[in-house]
Amino acid sequence: MSATDKRSAAGRWTGLRRTYWTSGAVLRDTGPRELRAIYGAWLLAFSLKVLGSSWDVSWHFRWLRDDLAPPHLLNSAGTALVVGLVVFHSHTGFGVDRIALRFMQWGIGLFLLAVPLDLINHAIFGLDITSWSPTHAVLYLGTAVMLVGALRGWWLGSEPGRGRDVVMLALWFFFVENVLFPNQHQEYGVLALRAFNAGEPTAEQILLDFARSQGSSPAEFMLPVPSWVHPAWLVCAGLLSLLIARRTTRIPWAATLIAAAYLIYRSVTGVSLVAADFPPSAIPYMLLAGAVAVDVATRYRLTAPAGAVAVTAVTYAAALLLHQVAVIPPWLWWSAPAVAVVFAVQWHATDRVLGSPAAARWSRPAGRLVHPAR
Repeated sequence: MSATDKRSAAGRWTGLRRTYWTSGAVLRDTGPRELRAIYGAWLLAFSLKVLGSSWDVSWHFRWLRDDLAPPHLLNSAGTALVVGLVVFHSHTGFGVDRIALRFMQWGIGLFLLAVPLDLINHAIFGLDITSWSPTHAVLYLGTAVMLVGALRGWWLGSEPGRGRDVVMLALWFFFVENVLFPNQHQEYGVLALRAFNAGEPTAEQILLDFARSQGSSPAEFMLPVPSWVHPAWLVCAGLLSLLIARRTTRIPWAATLIAAAYLIYRSVTGVSLVAADFPPSAIPYMLLAGAVAVDVATRYRLTAPAGAVAVTAVTYAAALLLHQVAVIPPWLWWSAPAVAVVFAVQWHATDRVLGSPAAARWSRPAGRLVHPAR
């Protein structure tokens, strides 16, 4: 690069810094191009985090954990970008209102708090692949909270149209993936245990020895939660998230689109991981049937009890059909009535919350619009 080119690049960087890296209040006037760039960086950050976490769960069903394993580093790159974005929003005020910023700050704070707690948990108790540990729950919670902030910031700042809808669906995809992530323990575990019983374990011997040293059998290590957990979490957490996404975005077939994108992602990454000699997982294709039922129930405005029963019945029926042709995680079929009741309560609560004055206030920016001199 010539001296002239270097001076030109330095000048552009100085101009960008003077324009955008300046202290400001929330709700600072942000142009459409700048807003797309900011939230494009959020999508990149969550893409890195999701790719890292998807690789990580498969990694842990083959080898002992390692703090500096490649999946952890990939996830950490996404986390570092999130930290940078939260610092940017906090300093400049671009692209957020007060509430969105607080969600982003609390979310990354919870996530960063959970990281050392998780390392301590592993060091003391030796837990290695359990997705359902308390420290992992804080990681999921932190990610969910920061995603609520990103969803709110984009929704309030962007103009209505296809571009806004696409980014909203992408952010909701990351939210649903995060919510459903714990279920992957059973989805990997059921195939890992099947391979172990067949005398062809997908886990390295060091991991199997570690499980025994912890006082657990391979079955307890691979499937550590009761058989009602997977279907209950799929409906009462995963499909509930899709219901909220459909109701808040008002995008036709939003639940179906998000669920389809999630299953396509799981299928593609699953094939890629197996090709790289990592363990396979049982993919929850029954989620798509439940998502379609959510969209149909919303379209025809079914009551909470009717909608919950219909969605639960369709999801369990799809799981039963899938069970005839593929391996699915342990699934307590008689849990359906209890799951439907809980989902009906959640659906009713969602209706009440979204129809409340608080929800109307939530849809308005918190703060005063600031038009800075450029």
